[in-house]
Amino acid sequence: MQMNYDFLDNFIFPNKAITLKNRVVMAPTTLRASFEDGSVTTDELAYYQLRSKGVGLVIAEAAYVNPLGRGWEGAISIADDDKIPGLRRLASAIQSGGAKAVLQLVAAGRQSTTTILRGEQPVSASAQAYPHGEHEQPRALSHEEIAQNINDFAQATKRAILAGFDGVEIHGANLYLLQQFFSPESNRREDIWGGTRDKRSRFGLAVTAKVAQTIKKYAEKPFLLGYRQSPEESTTPGISLTDSIAFAQKLTQLPVDYLHLSLKDATQTSFRDKKDTTPIVSRYRQALPDQYPIMVAGLLKQPGQVEALMDLGATFAALGRQLIIDPNWVEKIVANDEKSIRYALSPSEFETLAIPKPLENWLLTRFRNGLPLTTDPEFNPERPWQYYKHATLSDRKPIDPTKLMTLKPKK
Repeated sequence: MQMNYDFLDNFIFPNKAITLKNRVVMAPTTLRASFEDGSVTTDELAYYQLRSKGVGLVIAEAAYVNPLGRGWEGAISIADDDKIPGLRRLASAIQSGGAKAVLQLVAAGRQSTTTILRGEQPVSASAQAYPHGEHEQPRALSHEEIAQNINDFAQATKRAILAGFDGVEIHGANLYLLQQFFSPESNRREDIWGGTRDKRSRFGLAVTAKVAQTIKKYAEKPFLLGYRQSPEESTTPGISLTDSIAFAQKLTQLPVDYLHLSLKDATQTSFRDKKDTTPIVSRYRQALPDQYPIMVAGLLKQPGQVEALMDLGATFAALGRQLIIDPNWVEKIVANDEKSIRYALSPSEFETLAIPKPLENWLLTRFRNGLPLTTDPEFNPERPWQYYKHATLSDRKPIDPTKLMTLKPKK
């Protein structure tokens, strides 16, 4: 029986006349496959092109806006005009499949190393090293450098426009520079860029406003602006959900077309406030203007999970690892062929799925947790989504069965 999923409905962005064919988004996925200078490679083009036929929108992985914004080897650069031709090929590869192409923009801040920065010390809001694990102490950016970073995001946006993208997404999540300015853990400044929540908000809002001005000035066709946010931090002091919602409310007063929430679990509740049992996405839905577009990422796999997320108030569902495993996830649902969806990856399929070697190595090491393989002893082809793989064989636990929803056809 054909399922009638809300997430297959198209979406028209208000005041932009940009239509997405459905509400499924390919989440930004770090491939680590660019050339040493940040130029786009054919491996990246193949990966994106294969995954652009079913989803409505593809958010290409974070491109660094200046040399000190680079956070990992193999990152894409948008720091110079000479990168525009390669970025144009990337945008075209995505659009050739029918998806809109958005490029994520990032400055890594202290989430980098002197080695990655070719001898330069990492920078941040303050000279405060990340407290978990072993990390280098960054130096605090000067006022002039902060102003330059704001301009660098604007110049990167201009390059994305010239490269033919349909939008940009400002990366204010995942502990990178914009989040470092917003967090009381990493921002210990006593000037206009730090202290109160409003002052810690200033950098992110200034970047967003400058990017919006650049779009208005240079974009000759409708061009999207999104903002990605991590709602909470585990550190004390750290960002709270209340802080993040207040910041998001300020973003909605700027020409920001959608808010992208980066979560560990798309339907999770607050981990800082255990008494708060309302899903985070619902908290945002209640706090933001009616119908304001909210995108959510967080280990989404099954169609039922995505539909449940829509019911909680999300506008878009961003899938990352699931589209690594099955690039045709959307097409199979549209064709009423859900039984053929793959939830585990065969080690023999990396090349067939156009997965670049650096990403393959990353998946089999750092991100092995959450990546089921068909060769895992616990793999059950009748319930392939049942296990997340953890660091050791003895530490694997089944997914909460209440999150594995079975939907009935809608009337």
